[in-house]
Amino acid sequence: MSADRERKAAKIRHLLETEGDAVFENTTHVNAGRYETNGHRDDIDELRTEARAIKEDAIERLPELIETVRESVEANGGEVYVAEDAADANRYITEVAESKDAHTLAKSKSMTTEEIDVNDALESAGVDVTETDLGEFVVQVADEAPSHLVGPAFHKSTADIATLFNAHFDTDEPLETAEDLTQFARDHVGEKIMDADVGMTGANFVFAESGTIALVTNEGNARKCVVTPDTHVAVAGVEKLVPSVDDFPPFAELIARAAGGQDIATYLSLVSPPVDSPVVDFDEPDEPLDGSTDDREFHLVLLDNGRIEMREDDELRETLNCIRCGACANSCANFQHVGGHAFGGETYTGGIATGWETGVHGIDAAAEFNDLCTGCSRCVDACPVKIDIPWINTVVRDRINRGTDREFDWLVEGLTPDADPGGVDLQKRLFGNFGTLAKFGSATAPVSNWLADWVSLRAVMERVAGVDRRRDLPEFRRETLVDWFASCEPLATAGDADREAVLYPDTYTNYVLVDRGKAAVRTLEALGVDVSVVPSHESGRAPLSQGMIATARENAERVADGLNPHLDAGRDVVVVEPSDLAAFRREYGRLLDGERAQRIAANSYEVMEYVYGLLENGADADVLAGGGNVAYHSHCQQRTLGVDQYTEAVFERLGYDVVTSDVECCGMAGSFGYKSEYYELSVDVGETLADQFEEQNVDRRRLVASGASCHEQLGSLLPQDSTHPVELVAPTIERGPRTR
Repeated sequence: MSADRERKAAKIRHLLETEGDAVFENTTHVNAGRYETNGHRDDIDELRTEARAIKEDAIERLPELIETVRESVEANGGEVYVAEDAADANRYITEVAESKDAHTLAKSKSMTTEEIDVNDALESAGVDVTETDLGEFVVQVADEAPSHLVGPAFHKSTADIATLFNAHFDTDEPLETAEDLTQFARDHVGEKIMDADVGMTGANFVFAESGTIALVTNEGNARKCVVTPDTHVAVAGVEKLVPSVDDFPPFAELIARAAGGQDIATYLSLVSPPVDSPVVDFDEPDEPLDGSTDDREFHLVLLDNGRIEMREDDELRETLNCIRCGACANSCANFQHVGGHAFGGETYTGGIATGWETGVHGIDAAAEFNDLCTGCSRCVDACPVKIDIPWINTVVRDRINRGTDREFDWLVEGLTPDADPGGVDLQKRLFGNFGTLAKFGSATAPVSNWLADWVSLRAVMERVAGVDRRRDLPEFRRETLVDWFASCEPLATAGDADREAVLYPDTYTNYVLVDRGKAAVRTLEALGVDVSVVPSHESGRAPLSQGMIATARENAERVADGLNPHLDAGRDVVVVEPSDLAAFRREYGRLLDGERAQRIAANSYEVMEYVYGLLENGADADVLAGGGNVAYHSHCQQRTLGVDQYTEAVFERLGYDVVTSDVECCGMAGSFGYKSEYYELSVDVGETLADQFEEQNVDRRRLVASGASCHEQLGSLLPQDSTHPVELVAPTIERGPRTR
């Protein structure tokens, strides 16, 4: 293993051991809450669409909104400063503190201030800064970076925090329980707020028309930081601007659900910072406000720091829609297990971090963790503004590839530096061209399979290409699905077919898991479908996962050319591998022109989805195999596409007793689990699924998995092999040899 891969693997191992359990408990708890609270409403998708439209409009009108909010705030007696970068913002904020002769500052949670390292700047100027959010206070005491956009201390357990506080503070009694720790922190930061010369907050939203800022929190500290000190500084990225407070309702609903799994946040404050503000007597909190006012200062610092440039970048622009809810992290299997200290950059963590880090810190800041996104798209379903986070990760990965040292590629391909199209490293090039490798492996089987088990070769593959030797490699079949289909007569039931379909022979189905392809053909023909299986190109999903967009686009074009005659003839496209269906329905919209992409997406079906449709439309279920006990795990992209339900419906119709996992990811994620630097993380994610199945005593059930990667992962973690759903329901009748 290369030194860089070993370094990454060692870091992941350390975080799995020290922070993984706490991160998993906290993120999965919030994620479950999101599912539950979203289930209380049937218009969540409409709210998400509305919120996205508001954000897109605001980003489009950003220069106008900056001027509008300047006028609004200044009319109220406040100041607006648009900071070009972190140094500019810190200079202005420090000057404000110095102008007030400030020695202390109380600060509520703000990722934007983390981005500019404002604490360091203020402390260098002699200002004592106290974080008043409980999680931020914990990481400040620990002198650590936040591990999560919303839960800065998600990586720490109650016991960890107790140990930290007991070592750092001199208390009358040792702090032990969560209640002890919370009360101590509340009292401590409460005193700091009361004594603060300046209060600082972020802003979840800034409403340009009125100069109002929205603070959405589960603690009361933010509003105290606003009203208690005489001077209030709010720091927000320019992307936080939206036109009017009238735009707030969908965000108020969505941010609490996405960030905390709540119907509404505990504290939802709308503040239009005035020069004259009611004075709150915190010594007598139960007394009504006395109506007095006090001259106060308000400064709104709007930060650019790369955002305006992101706005002009067609691929990164969508990042600016982000409302910093952290749902992309909570829904991500890799993040759930390793946290933001691995899955994050200088400031931002989780799936959306790639866009933010690239935009505000530069692409090198995203290079370290970008590959932790496996493109499963769970984060897209979780995002309250429907950001295509996997595509942003893919685009940045492609840009990172193109900036890599290209010396090895020139050597291998005989290219001159000027001719080299990109610097994809050998590991990514290997996995991104798996279709070519599989074709060669099949043509040379069984020799290729023997070589794949050769210990010395595996050691070389691990050292040179980072293919972990602890993984079993795919076993290639000499007879491909296409070859088998061409050599056999169709079943008699397909002779008078009402429907015609072409079964897409994806790489795994054609060269490795051929039996599932044969079962799909037999099943469809038994249900009266005239099936075709013709040679086709790799879908492009493999190179796309490695950030090789040009290669993926080339593959997509070749697949579209191959499918066009079948679509012209009115045939449906049936897909066995869920990741390839995801390519057809989602990624092809990015890779092909609109009409071609829409045509393929509209006429492509996952095989069990197609079987369900046939049964619903009168096909005879009795021709299929039925009955038995099944433990079923659906593929990530089946779930994000919403087609997993059809497999379960077919099983139910055929009389199977099914136990279905609610663990959403097996951890293999295509090539991810083969990579030596990520092997331990992949296994750790997979063990969550394996543990659940073992707790459910599935050893007496037939283990069924829809995806090739799921099949491989489960096979390595559980004693029994898995099978594809279509293999389970397929009729036992075989096609006969074709008459010559």
